[in-house]
Amino acid sequence: MTKIIDASLQRAGGWLPFDRFMALALYAPGLGYYASASRKFGRMPASGSDFVTAPEMTPLFGRTLAVQVAEALEKTGTRELWEFGAGTGALALQLLDALGDKVERLRIVDLSGTLRERQQQTLAGHAGKVEWLAELPPEMRGVVVGNEVLDAMPVQLLVRTAGQWHERGVVRQGDGFAWADRPTELRPPVEVAGLHDYLTEIHPQAEAFVATLADRLKQGAAFFIDYGFPEAEYYHPQRHMGTVMCHRGHQADGDPLADVGTKDITAHVNFTGVALAGQDAGLQVLGYCSQARFLLNAGILPMMEAAPLAERAMAARLIHEHEMGELFKVIGFAVGEPWEAIGFAEGDRSHTL
Repeated sequence: MTKIIDASLQRAGGWLPFDRFMALALYAPGLGYYASASRKFGRMPASGSDFVTAPEMTPLFGRTLAVQVAEALEKTGTRELWEFGAGTGALALQLLDALGDKVERLRIVDLSGTLRERQQQTLAGHAGKVEWLAELPPEMRGVVVGNEVLDAMPVQLLVRTAGQWHERGVVRQGDGFAWADRPTELRPPVEVAGLHDYLTEIHPQAEAFVATLADRLKQGAAFFIDYGFPEAEYYHPQRHMGTVMCHRGHQADGDPLADVGTKDITAHVNFTGVALAGQDAGLQVLGYCSQARFLLNAGILPMMEAAPLAERAMAARLIHEHEMGELFKVIGFAVGEPWEAIGFAEGDRSHTL
């Protein structure tokens, strides 16, 4: 991994912007974190996994999301389901099991060959319905879902030091890597009040992804679930340390320059930027709310009441404010005329974007 980064550093004159470094650390063929054979997804560290996502915690997540997907399929007159970054395939399986004949085909767009193998095993019972793609096709129709996808897209780091803005990048230092800042004309999308030193991220890749999706999606809807904030919260003066975080063995650390390629690197999502990117490219925002409110609107409580106690306990973590319920948000988009989507029926926060 270090040889790949060293080669990129040499070509770039010895300094790499962080988004390029993050892209290599996560996605370099054969060696990046998501290109490796490590387990990544699982409930407990003993499994050799690094973190857990909602579909791994309980199938009630996918079954509840399926309520919204079924409505979107009907409203948009489509029968194809798309998933970006499908992980182990757990969410895809939950959706296909719940939706049945409402879905003619599931198309998974995933850059990780090793995860694709796990997905194929998980989805063996639906093999005739599933197709894998490495990139977006010129045209798409259907309902798109992405759970914890936007947070793994490379971000640029901006740091304000002594009142001056710099872009933070990476250089070689001894046997490892170190931070190095360069003056830049780049700025956060809103002015950050105060003159104190301040570290944050901007998200051109995630916003470009949403814009590209909007251009390719000719008929349908899209729903993204991830942790993040609207712009006013994201760039709050008190949030001065940024949101970049690494995950390995169900432990979090804030040093993406150490053990490169062996751990996940993420950043929180600026949902205002995502919403604007979709709108500017022609999509309509269906709604934006907390994960807890979205799942409650879509009927998770009756499902929990009918589930075994252990399953109810795991599902409760999805909606409790101090766990995933408040930190995670859901944003929905539609092509053409929007409708009152069930997941945003109560507690819609679109006005905060």
